Amino acid sequence: MATVHGIQVHKGRGAASWHAHRFASQRREGFDDGWPADEGDGPPPPATTVTWEDARSAITRHESPDIGFRYGLNPYRGCEHGCIYCYARPTHSYLNLSPGLDFETRLIAKRGLAGVLRRELARPRHQADLLALGTVTDAYQPVERELRITRSLLEVLGEARHPVAIVTKGSGVERDIDLLAPMAAQGLAAVYVTITTLDADLARSLEPRAAAPHRRLRTIRTLAQAGIPVGVSVSPQIPFVNDDMEQVLQAAREAGAGRAFYQVLRLPWELSPLFREWLSVHLPERAERVMARVQDLHGGRDYDADFARRMKGRGLWADLLRQRFVRACDRLGLARERAALDTRLFRADEAPVQGRLF
Repeated sequence: MATVHGIQVHKGRGAASWHAHRFASQRREGFDDGWPADEGDGPPPPATTVTWEDARSAITRHESPDIGFRYGLNPYRGCEHGCIYCYARPTHSYLNLSPGLDFETRLIAKRGLAGVLRRELARPRHQADLLALGTVTDAYQPVERELRITRSLLEVLGEARHPVAIVTKGSGVERDIDLLAPMAAQGLAAVYVTITTLDADLARSLEPRAAAPHRRLRTIRTLAQAGIPVGVSVSPQIPFVNDDMEQVLQAAREAGAGRAFYQVLRLPWELSPLFREWLSVHLPERAERVMARVQDLHGGRDYDADFARRMKGRGLWADLLRQRFVRACDRLGLARERAALDTRLFRADEAPVQGRLF
């Protein structure tokens, strides 16, 4: 653990502090007491812990007009990738945990989720539609290697022939090609790999435990060679931080990506002070300039929750980002719409055994 500009930085973690959540009755803040910092003192680096939660539901349903999918499915709460910009960090507040270091060190895994999913798919009222896997927290974060919850979900979706799209930064998705490739051959699966920047040093501080940029490009290549429709997400776009959008798109296209999308940085609730803290540690010389442009994107505020503007922003900087993205995609032949998946093959299993008498 090191101290930078008076803030303790934990190696391999995105957040620098256990920032109090918005429901906390007490808050603690560090202060300079005049004594020199001793790098040998202090607690050890925070370790990752996983707590099991018995799953009571699997599929979440969305009505937000700017999301683009109807169903969501997330096997984990919290994410060890530690992306400092993650819009899901404030969800840890509902668990009475910090959106800061707790979000990336105190993870919740959903026990029995595959069984719950199977029952929900079998309900007569369920209608097949695009299901997005891992849209809140990454379904292929490091703990998935051992827990294999995501794989169990794909097995259920494959049996039911239910369309699924995955968004991930984890190279672990390659493990499940044996499940995804047959689904893709039926028009049932697509994968989108997020590459925020090609700058390895920047990525290491922005998203410390996600796969390195070159490794994600290899994942795109491996998926594409397996016949799986693969796209790239160049999200989030952060002014004066990751300014290599065109280079990322070109590298992803050369690796085999067929489509692309982007979103701008969003800073809801506790995420705003966490991101400002990250700027003060890693980019202090441009922190004010970055936040000024972020506010330009959101009507003068750190975040605008309006459905019509929150994903792409508004104003001059939003227009410039959109123009850069469109021109790069047109030049590279990247589609800007999601892969069309087939909903006609869905076959709901019979009702669960406990619901049948004869």
